[in-house]
Amino acid sequence: MAITKQEAWTDRTGALKVEIPPYVREVVEEVAFQARADRKIDKRSGVSQRLPITTLELVVSNAERRALANRETLVTPRVTDLYAALPSITGKFELEYEGELRGAEQVARDLIRSAVGSVFTGLFDGVDTRTVVEWFDLGGTLPLSDSTSADEVIAQTRGVQGLRELAERAGLPPGAPAPAVASAIDFVLEGLYAQRKISRNDDRGYSAAEQAQRRPTRREEPAMEEEIRIPGNKKKYYN
Repeated sequence: MAITKQEAWTDRTGALKVEIPPYVREVVEEVAFQARADRKIDKRSGVSQRLPITTLELVVSNAERRALANRETLVTPRVTDLYAALPSITGKFELEYEGELRGAEQVARDLIRSAVGSVFTGLFDGVDTRTVVEWFDLGGTLPLSDSTSADEVIAQTRGVQGLRELAERAGLPPGAPAPAVASAIDFVLEGLYAQRKISRNDDRGYSAAEQAQRRPTRREEPAMEEEIRIPGNKKKYYN
């Protein structure tokens, strides 16, 4: 993390101020660690430190784009900003055959999800998240995206009981500005998604976790050498 912080270009001049939450830095770094341990990625080519460096730069750039579009003066990256860095992530590793079958982008998405889950579990180990999960189980949805303004994120999630308290456990200081609050809320939602407690579609709309569909029991076929009665009192066998 120290190397990435030193090498990544994240400072901005002018009216915009950049504040990167610690959990965002950890998730960015964890993506590289997950990649180095993933069997779908070629170990001979390796995963260099350039992966987290360029990823962090693109994460900040995406947050900067959102701040400018919503006329916010504070740039606070969110965990979901990592998905804007997918092209850079996929260009920093080589895939094994199993990875080629899955596809580079999907492998990168899996790495991000695993990284978020690892960092989230480390910060929220033993913390009760049932209140938030139950809100989604009762039909609640949050149509959020990486372009949603900080004020809108706070407004849409205000009715989710327990979510703000979980966000504060992520290291949110008292009286934090709206972009920082929105980033912490985003981290909690992505963490619950990474743990498969809630689900999210491609447009990053959060909803209840998908229930495993029970597969219908398929009628068993006759076993080998099982006899089948046919008219005429004769027997026929499967070969």
